[in-house]
Amino acid sequence: MEDSKPRKNPWIWVATLYLTEGIPYVLIITVSVIMYKRLGVDNSDIGLYTSFLYLPWVIKPLWSPMVDLFSTKRRWFLGMQLLMATAFMGVGLALPTSQFFILSLACFWIAAFASATNDIASDGYYLIALKEDEQSFFIGLRSTFYRVAMITGQGLIVIVAGYLEQTMGSNESAWSLTMVLVGSLMFVLTLSNFFATPEVETKAYKEGLPQRLSFAEIFASFFRKKKIGVALAFVLLYRLGESQLVKMASPFLLDEREVGGLGLTTSEIGWIYGTLGIIALSIGGIIGGIVISRQGLGRWMLPMILALNVPNAFYVFLAYWQPESLIFPAIVVVIEQLGYGFGFAAFMVYLIYIAEGASKTSHYAIATGFMALGMMLPGMISGFMQEWLGYRDFFIWVVITAVPGILMVKYVDFPRDFGKKKEIPQKLHKTD
Repeated sequence: MEDSKPRKNPWIWVATLYLTEGIPYVLIITVSVIMYKRLGVDNSDIGLYTSFLYLPWVIKPLWSPMVDLFSTKRRWFLGMQLLMATAFMGVGLALPTSQFFILSLACFWIAAFASATNDIASDGYYLIALKEDEQSFFIGLRSTFYRVAMITGQGLIVIVAGYLEQTMGSNESAWSLTMVLVGSLMFVLTLSNFFATPEVETKAYKEGLPQRLSFAEIFASFFRKKKIGVALAFVLLYRLGESQLVKMASPFLLDEREVGGLGLTTSEIGWIYGTLGIIALSIGGIIGGIVISRQGLGRWMLPMILALNVPNAFYVFLAYWQPESLIFPAIVVVIEQLGYGFGFAAFMVYLIYIAEGASKTSHYAIATGFMALGMMLPGMISGFMQEWLGYRDFFIWVVITAVPGILMVKYVDFPRDFGKKKEIPQKLHKTD
């Protein structure tokens, strides 16, 4: 099986593979919110329908065995990337039509299912194509280019759309051209991955694989874990407040001051979230990983869930004050994203703990499905809650809904030193 390891340079294909994994996700989940807001869609519809786009990531464990059983992971992710490129092109072509909302959502749905499947195939390919020590070595490159994808999506692409809004004088035309350009970018990235990624799932490799458990056995064993009900409740509640905030933060910053917003431009949103916000998010995540690796999850679970939720209170301040200077919303976004990155580190390590066992890869996929469900359901009602309460009371509501997750910390069980020292990389990179 050693002969099946790639000869092509992982420095190239790891970078392009995870750039291609990150860009569609941020476009579907985050940039779509900004786009629909600029096209005049109501907050209630934005919150409901863009949150529903999380569904493929929620249910992806249901079809993940197909990626193992049929064809190769390389063919799966190349096919899905080509499908995403076509779907984003479709979004761009749909926007100038009278039925743009329904048609563009349909294209986003196609892209979302393709993106979730691409995640399964890309992550599985990473584990197969690299030896265990190489997996650890290239995890930094993998994470870096996923962050680059976030900056590209939330920053560069939004800034380009804002520039086109100003120069073309039409938000509809600007976003149509932007999404066509995104589709073109995805075609280029797909082509890059076609030439950069080696074929590793050879006939000899497949014949050397151990016999796998049935999916039903793997799925059932996950729900037989000790106190799994409490664990899954905690997963669903951990980001209950944040999952609503993330859907309405951009509409709040974009809405006119007369309706309670701050009246920022599309380009300003791109600069705040796509540069300062992503930098703060990355720093918070790095620090979070370091402190857990030194002292264990037990020491940091409570401080981290507080770090993720407490900064949301600053949005209450912004909603009441409505400052005219760009610096104040920028500072709030930086603080919130820094706290989110720091607090999310504990959440991800806890998901790794839940997935412990003989089928950790499949169980981790199930756990992340529940994680996505915890973002989808609250996000779906966020727009209705905002329109009912107004921005001021909505952000107070966001702060209140964080309390149940914080209180549940004392009821979840896990080893206090879990994640300490080299335990996280070992859990992350060993296959079943």
